[in-house]
Amino acid sequence: MPMIEFLTEKRFSVSTHLIQVAISLELSLTEFLLLMYFEDATDKTFDVGKICKVLSVNEADILGAFNKLLNLNLIKMESSKDAKNRHCDIISLVPMYKAIVEKKNKKENEVKKEDLYDTFQKELGRNISPMEYEIINAWLEKGFSDELILGALKEAIYSGANGLKYIDRILFEWHKKGYKDMNDVKKGLENRSSNKKNVELFDYNWLDEE
Repeated sequence: MPMIEFLTEKRFSVSTHLIQVAISLELSLTEFLLLMYFEDATDKTFDVGKICKVLSVNEADILGAFNKLLNLNLIKMESSKDAKNRHCDIISLVPMYKAIVEKKNKKENEVKKEDLYDTFQKELGRNISPMEYEIINAWLEKGFSDELILGALKEAIYSGANGLKYIDRILFEWHKKGYKDMNDVKKGLENRSSNKKNVELFDYNWLDEE
């Protein structure tokens, strides 16, 4: 099958994420085409002769590209059995899919961080310092959600404080109480309010009422 026909077939689709991975890893054209071949192939056995014919690439280049993809951990060989119960090696693209997901998650996290920084600067009415960037990053690394961090920011502003130390103290207290999100914080405040009312009720001296 000629290369142009192979690439223009409707059944052959190229993932945008796959292209991004290929660019970030600086894959050669042959390496990229081999990845696309395995992505599209129904039969994922490593048949060098068939691949050479489909991609119109010589065997040495295919083997070189194949080894490079293995070394980059984008593909792996898995033992299997065919319809006639014969042993064969098939190509798994799970490592490549993991690389795509990791790259996508990393990009999304970077966008979330930038949004978080922007919100802090907007709410505080000033640019945050490099040290404050580090403090926010430390909260994220400790596992505090964006929702909880922004909730603590609003709580601090409501209390008239615009320093990150105050926010850090709020987050510390919420963590100590086991709060994971603002719903937990709300429930905690409601329980505290309810307990306070109960204490006031039991402290009331009914004997003094005439």
